[in-house]
Order: sequence, then structure tokens, then C-alpha cells
Amino acid sequence: MATDNSSPEEFPCSLTLNIPFPDARLASVALRALKVDKELSALVQRDLSTATAAGSEEETILHVKYRATTNRMLRVAVNSFMESVALVLEVMEELDVDVLEAGETSA
Repeated sequence: MATDNSSPEEFPCSLTLNIPFPDARLASVALRALKVDKELSALVQRDLSTATAAGSEEETILHVKYRATTNRMLRVAVNSFMESVALVLEVMEELDVDVLEAGETSA
């Protein structure tokens, strides 16, 4: 995770993502899985955290804030991050017992 000690002039391009999860445990698992991968470029900063959804007491939202020096760097970093998110979700779907049980219940 990046620290917020840079000025907006240094990193003028930004994007915030809020990715919802069914429960706080899965949001926390995703956070821990994704935060180990540091940004490869010093031209991009990323902050990851969990947040509560409106009307909820649990932190079920993965909150991601990207800042970059250029739109191109922002696009490349976010594309790579979204591929990682897709992989984490796929692994959860395949291996997490609670997710499988929830899918069977709703089917």
C-alpha cells in the first residue's frame, strides 16, 4: 500500500474503485491477497482498504485508490490490478467452501 505523502501535482490522474463482496471475511481475504503485490512503477501509487457499505456494519467493500503521473500509467496499472482481482475471485469461487455453498443456495 502506498502512503499519501505526494502532492496532487505529482500524481494528477486518479481512480477510485469500490468492489463489493458478499461478506467481510471475503473482502478481507481479497485485501490480504492483493496487497502483497506492490506497484512496479514509481509513477503509480495504490492504496487498498476495506470499507463498510451503506446500511451495513461489516466491511464488505474493497476500496482501492489509484494515483498516477499519466493517464496511460493509470490505465496500465488498473488493468493489471483488475486481472489480479479476477484471479482472486476465481480462486474464491473454486476453493472457498462458503462461496460454493452460497452459490448452491441461490441456484
